[in-house]
Amino acid sequence: MLIKKLVFLLLIFSYSSNVFAQLNADTISKQTLAINEVKLIKDQQQKQIDSLVKIQLEEQLKSAVGDKSKTKMLEDKLRSIAVSDSIRSIEQAEEIKKLKAHAKGYPVILNADTLFNIYTRTGSFSAMERAAGISKKINTLYHDAFYSQDSLKIKSSTDNFDIVYKNQEIIMTVSNLDGLWFGTTNAKLAEKYLKEIKTTVQAERESHSLLNWAKRIGLVVLIIALLIIMVAFINWIFRQSRKYIINRTQKIKAGLKLGTVKVVPASDLELIFLKINSAVRLLVTLLLIYLSLPLLFSVFPETESWTSTLLNWILGPLRIALNSIFAYMPNLFTILVIYFIFKFTLKAIRYFFYEVKRSNIQINGFHAEWAIPTFNILRFILYAFMLVIIFPYLPGSGSAAFQGVSVFLGILISLGSSSAITNIVAGLVITYMRPFRIGDRVKIGEVTGDVIEKTMLVTRIRTIKNEDVTVPNSMVLSSSTVNYSSQAKKNGLIIHYEVTLGYDVPWQKAYEILITAALKTEFVMDIPKPFVLQTKLNDFYVSYQINAYTHEAGKQALIYSSLLEHIQEEFKAADIDLISPNYNVIRKE
Repeated sequence: MLIKKLVFLLLIFSYSSNVFAQLNADTISKQTLAINEVKLIKDQQQKQIDSLVKIQLEEQLKSAVGDKSKTKMLEDKLRSIAVSDSIRSIEQAEEIKKLKAHAKGYPVILNADTLFNIYTRTGSFSAMERAAGISKKINTLYHDAFYSQDSLKIKSSTDNFDIVYKNQEIIMTVSNLDGLWFGTTNAKLAEKYLKEIKTTVQAERESHSLLNWAKRIGLVVLIIALLIIMVAFINWIFRQSRKYIINRTQKIKAGLKLGTVKVVPASDLELIFLKINSAVRLLVTLLLIYLSLPLLFSVFPETESWTSTLLNWILGPLRIALNSIFAYMPNLFTILVIYFIFKFTLKAIRYFFYEVKRSNIQINGFHAEWAIPTFNILRFILYAFMLVIIFPYLPGSGSAAFQGVSVFLGILISLGSSSAITNIVAGLVITYMRPFRIGDRVKIGEVTGDVIEKTMLVTRIRTIKNEDVTVPNSMVLSSSTVNYSSQAKKNGLIIHYEVTLGYDVPWQKAYEILITAALKTEFVMDIPKPFVLQTKLNDFYVSYQINAYTHEAGKQALIYSSLLEHIQEEFKAADIDLISPNYNVIRKE
């Protein structure tokens, strides 16, 4: 274990050393380039100074005619300056050679076209800053509404050459190392840059003129019109082939057979050929559109460069994909075989459970309403098992990336579907508990209504006000459920209501009136007979509860309303006042 740790630490140290060495090398390289540029600039400045000194010495030499000693001294100085210039030129050439090995050129760009590259600095501006600044100024020239090509000129100052527009704005300066870098004079390099700028700006302005744009747009419209005509022609051809397929398959009644086994019926065979026909039509149409794209791109200068690379962008990945598809065919057939085995197995299981649902097959202790949920559970298990078997045959299943993505998706599903899984488990428990059926009148928590749908996740209830309420199965399982319909059809649901009467009313009379009112109520059963319970003896009145049976659990609101109407009528006919807890009636005799 200790040896493994030491090896691991050694590897980390080695990798870190390489990284730091690379970083240090890059830093040293940049510093070296900067030092070499500074040295070249100083040498160039010294060369300019020597040029001025040389001019003065030559003038003195002209005035020293006849003075041999002075003439010899001046000639020696001129010879020394010439030798120094020669040595300096050789050294500068060597320094330039070193710089070229590492220096990076930064392009001067106009509308995605590169005019030339900048490799050297000027003053405090780096090559990258110079290129960006020059590009910006050339772009300003391009957009100048009153641009004049003749207004671009070269102005010289000592050894510097400025390309100036309208004698005001300096577009760029050629000085210091520029001429040395390309092995020419600054004047010739400035002339070259000026010509390039003039030619490019003028060409770009002409190519983007309104007339050229109108021509290009017209050409694009023509290409698109021809493309539309060709696509319409292709669609017509494939419509004819579709009619031919339909006519031919209608004559084939047997379908596709392998021996005596009917593999594909005639209707499915027609559908397959029609799908193939549609796929080929789509492929041909896309290919035609694709082949027209290079032609469209070549019309505009901005997209002309895309033409040469468009085929490689599309055909390269397509070639790789086709090769991968052909290589994957054996695994694909294996997956199809596994899929069809499970598919036919599921069909057999589905047939069995649907027969149980129809009560054609009966199993002791297994209710018919459990058939479909049980089939869904088995189907989920079989599909999961099928995926486990198929997984090794999937493309890229052995790669670490595919496995990592699979684990990541599994974690996301596990974390994000916790509430859904809770509802699914609750739905399964509710299914096998059978607390209610579709159509039952129930009360779940504060919601009362008829059950209209039961799913694995939720239960939907329609209230008496025609409101559809969706209740999560987890809430159904955790809250109390009142089923009004479970005993209503068989034994009858007891509806009840409480009224209060004074002590002066005989209880026998109260019983008689309440039972008579209940029997007159619609949907109330005569047998069993309604009955009355005394629920409370209060200070000033007695509480009576009328109870009656009904088979119509879903019509409770109507039954209660009718019951209250009849209670009021019967007590009014008997000249007896109903008394509430906070209401007293004082009658005049």
